[in-house]
Amino acid sequence: MESWQSRKGVILMGILLLMSFVGRIASLSVTVNDMECVYEYVLYEDDVVSGNFVVVDHDIFWASDHPGIDLIVTSPGGNTVHTSKGTSGDKFEFKAPRSGMYKFCFHNPYSTPETVSFNIHVGHIPTEHNIAKDEHLDPINVKIAELREALESVTLEQKYLKARDARHRHTNESTRKRVVLYTVGEYFMLVAASALQVVYIRRLFSKSIGYNRV
Repeated sequence: MESWQSRKGVILMGILLLMSFVGRIASLSVTVNDMECVYEYVLYEDDVVSGNFVVVDHDIFWASDHPGIDLIVTSPGGNTVHTSKGTSGDKFEFKAPRSGMYKFCFHNPYSTPETVSFNIHVGHIPTEHNIAKDEHLDPINVKIAELREALESVTLEQKYLKARDARHRHTNESTRKRVVLYTVGEYFMLVAASALQVVYIRRLFSKSIGYNRV
């Protein structure tokens, strides 16, 4: 009976831990004019830093020769740990070489401001070395941490797909408005051309009548 109660307590603790860690993904909307940087603190060396970004309006305003957006990630020591060049969206994942403040800088080569949907997550799973140093850590806690990170990975992917879907819906809505405006403009141009034709024909008839009278 005590063994079952003990297992029940461990399971309950695991569920509470999972619930407490779900949703710890930082989601930001960043407006990039030239260079815009976001900072994230990593507590432990070898923590897995993962994330993604999507440029919201690129389908609408970007020309075919647009060079894209750059993302450069630098460590606390100033070393580059990840680079994404000339893209409208990308995913990234790397192991932090050291603890400290990491810098995520977006570079926009064009003067037109770009809105970037940015998601980031720092994952930590205790290692066997951590377990050996801390008697409060056991394999169950490690498994809980692994499951937590798997859930966070799924959530991060969902946020990426949601941002891309929002961009496509925005593009479709903008395209629909352009088609409506183009159709209305074409209609007014047709009416104007018809009116000019009527005026031109009337002038021709009036000149013809004048010549006949002479």
